[in-house]
Amino acid sequence: MKNKGKSIGKLLLVFVALAALIYIAIYGIGEKKTGSASDIKLGLDLAGGVSITYETIKEEPTSEELSDTIYKMQMRVQNYSTESMVYQEGDNRINVDIPGVKDANMILQELGKAGAIQFIDEAGNIVIEGADIVDAKPDIVQNELGFQQNVVELTLNDAGREKFAKATAANINKTIAIVYDEQIISAPTVTGVIANGVAHITGQDTFEEASKLASTIRIGALPLELRELRSNVVGAKLGTEAINTSLMAGLIGFILVILFMIFYYRVPGLASAIALFIYGSLIVILLNVFNITLTLPGIAGILLSIGMAVDANCIIFSRIREEMATGKTVRSSIKIGFNKALSAIIDGNITTLIAAVVLALLGTGTVKGFAYTLALGIVLSLFTALVITRFILSAFFGLGLNKEGMYGTQKERKPIPFLKHKMKVFVVSSLLIITGIVAMVFHQINTGSALVYGLDFVGGTSTAVTFPQKFDRSHNVEIEQLVRDVTGYPNVETSKVEGENTLIIRTRELSVDQRKDLEDKLVEKYAVDPELIQTEVISGAISSEMRQDAVLAVVVATFAMLLYILFRFKNLSFALASVIPLVHDVLIVFMVYAVARISIGSTFIACMLTIVGYSINATIVIFDRIRENMAQKLNMETVEDVVNKSITQTLSRSINTSVTTLFMVVMLFILGVESVKVFAGPLMAGIIVGGYSSVFLSGALWNMFYKKFSSSAKE
Repeated sequence: MKNKGKSIGKLLLVFVALAALIYIAIYGIGEKKTGSASDIKLGLDLAGGVSITYETIKEEPTSEELSDTIYKMQMRVQNYSTESMVYQEGDNRINVDIPGVKDANMILQELGKAGAIQFIDEAGNIVIEGADIVDAKPDIVQNELGFQQNVVELTLNDAGREKFAKATAANINKTIAIVYDEQIISAPTVTGVIANGVAHITGQDTFEEASKLASTIRIGALPLELRELRSNVVGAKLGTEAINTSLMAGLIGFILVILFMIFYYRVPGLASAIALFIYGSLIVILLNVFNITLTLPGIAGILLSIGMAVDANCIIFSRIREEMATGKTVRSSIKIGFNKALSAIIDGNITTLIAAVVLALLGTGTVKGFAYTLALGIVLSLFTALVITRFILSAFFGLGLNKEGMYGTQKERKPIPFLKHKMKVFVVSSLLIITGIVAMVFHQINTGSALVYGLDFVGGTSTAVTFPQKFDRSHNVEIEQLVRDVTGYPNVETSKVEGENTLIIRTRELSVDQRKDLEDKLVEKYAVDPELIQTEVISGAISSEMRQDAVLAVVVATFAMLLYILFRFKNLSFALASVIPLVHDVLIVFMVYAVARISIGSTFIACMLTIVGYSINATIVIFDRIRENMAQKLNMETVEDVVNKSITQTLSRSINTSVTTLFMVVMLFILGVESVKVFAGPLMAGIIVGGYSSVFLSGALWNMFYKKFSSSAKE
């Protein structure tokens, strides 16, 4: 009776906590609604923001100057949002998109006019210029007397460090003026030689003054001087309808996951359902608390982390059933099941978390957004699976829900001879990959482009149209279809300028005749004034530097994951056998993009990163079981027998995790708008192929490498 009362108390605690979390997630705390879903910062692709266009003062800047300016500007505007985008328009314009903000004037004031910065000594010599400066940021340090003072920490590159060392040595007790746009903004006195390339600029009375000076130095450190051409507060590219349909899809998918878990796993499934509601509420609250900007790639990170949260529960519950099948009591099976599942859950989650941390440190734009939500989701999934689910399951058991039938049964399953069919699997995988290569070659020959690249990658034409009347989302869809009919290009992007009847239409680069045809159709159908139609060529938003950053981040993340696998499994065979299924999955998804002619845009990177994370996690679960079974290998068992048994034992987990993750993505594909479907379609393919490769490829490859490298296998 005492235990029953304690269990009721546990459940009351859980439901009170859940109710509080749901309340905060919906309504927030205080006047600012801190923690609520409505207060989450959304990216430009979900909720609009500020768009600013600059033009270079230099009439014909080099591609290197533009590229460097764009990259440095990208680093700066990420202070406003991790999903900020900076890209080139035409030959001498730079566009800045900053999501989640509404006050264009505030942004412009803080960014300022990008004039030139120079440090000049008393003799009028230029000591350093913007090209020598890496960064400038405000800080609070202690002086020699122990008092705190506001400073600007200036960081120089190698060339600047050498120049500044010589200049400070020659100007001790003299001033070096900081000149911005031909105006002296500060004139600090040199108190000693600065030879390490890091200087502290003093003289600011407040931290705000230090912040302003640091911002001005950063602006002036751009390779090119810029002037503002225009600024707009833009509406969401996806629109309110798209957000609502995506939320509806996510909710339906989440409910399907809950129902599946309860139906298949019974009492443990109910415990995981409650834990997943806690997980969902915490995700919403912490996105708000950590001020993370949510975009489509960020949603991808959440989807992957939800899949991993469900996966952890599937691993645990399968282990509990296995223990009960050996004759152990329910209580003992629960305890042993959690303990035995721990290594697979920890290894899978930490491996993916390593990738998320590397991507957050090295990536930019959409890659960072994906990494932040994935890292947050992984930490929460570990907490809910290992702590919350266990706590709830313990309470249910104490209430009397302790019969074996309530936890499901698992018969001893005869190992499926997966390795017997490995050559067939290798042939099927090879044919799929070759199909992708042939499709890309075919399209390259016939269309000049192996893959369909979206405007984010290749740029196109931007047409600003001011309508004589107001229009709603239905008109927007109608206009998009009109543009498709005229241009023959399916992936049309539109965004409404907030507070005006102006629509920005982005499509592939149009010929003069196509532009004229589009203008004529708009005039004919909507009585648009031809003078209020402005067309310009835009460059890709995903610059070469950002692509390089993304590739570098993925390569480093993959290498770090493999090092972790090598460290944990202490066997090169596991590391090598994990990377090939990963590459296999990426190549198959490329095949899907090539054959289905799906547009590759900014969400492509997030899609590929999700597939990599999903693939490596699925493979590690099987490897963990192989490692365990190899340690308990019987004399009459061959290595092939162990591999077949391990894959069979984890098969239900592999299927269930794929099914539950697909629930979410399929609903997004069915209910989402076109830009969401372009993201969800390849993701579905990636989840299916990830499950396939973990079951059919990973074990077979490990067996091959084990025989090649292991001395015991050769004896």
